[in-house]
Amino acid sequence: MTGVLVLNADLGPLHRVSLRHAVRMLLREVAVVHEAEPDRLIGVYPVPRVVRLVTYVVTRWRYGRGPAWSRAGVLARDGRRCAYCGGNASTIDHVLPSSRGGRNTWLNTVAACSPCNQRKGDRTPPEARMPLRITPTAPTWAAIHAR
Repeated sequence: MTGVLVLNADLGPLHRVSLRHAVRMLLREVAVVHEAEPDRLIGVYPVPRVVRLVTYVVTRWRYGRGPAWSRAGVLARDGRRCAYCGGNASTIDHVLPSSRGGRNTWLNTVAACSPCNQRKGDRTPPEARMPLRITPTAPTWAAIHAR
C-alpha cells in the first residue's frame, strides 16, 4: 500500500492520497495526523501514515452505487492477472465484445493479457473455448478501501 489513508472526522475511511498531498492538508489545517511513522519528521510534522479530517465530509453518495467503471479499476479488481490464462494482464477484454453491443461495465469486462485478448478476438469466451478463471463483479467502496 502506498500513500496516506485519509479518514473522515468520524474515523470512516475516505481515500488514499500521496504523502505530498497529506502534508499540504496538514499545512492548511484541514487534517491532523492520526497515525505516524515512528521517529520520522517532515519539518515539524511527523510523517503521516493516516490523517483525519478536522471537519466531517458528507459521503452519502458512496453508499448507493459503487465506484465508476474504469480500465485501471478493472485491472486492479482482477489483480492485474489475465482472466483467461492467469498471466500478467496489460489490457482489458469485453466478455460480450463491443462490436456485439457489449458495454464498458464491471460485469462485462475482465483483465487480459494481449495474446489472450487477440486470440479471443470478436467472440464470447464459450465461442473462443476460453473459459473465464474469474467471475466479473462490481466492486463496492468497502472493497476499494480494503486494498
